Amino acid sequence: MAVPKHRTSRSRRGMRRAHDSLTTGALATDKVTGEVHRRHHMTSTGYYRGRQVINTTSEETSEE
Repeated sequence: MAVPKHRTSRSRRGMRRAHDSLTTGALATDKVTGEVHRRHHMTSTGYYRGRQVINTTSEETSEE
């Protein structure tokens, strides 16, 4: 089993971890509704790439 001979300083540890931070996801704007959503995901109203793929209004009326 490999064991380090010397202790790694905070500076060297931080330099190694410099690229490990999370990046923000890419956002897109829908053509029809103008809603901002995650890329390759549909909007909360059910639109994807300018056309409606899920009818969200009929689901809301069936619950009542």
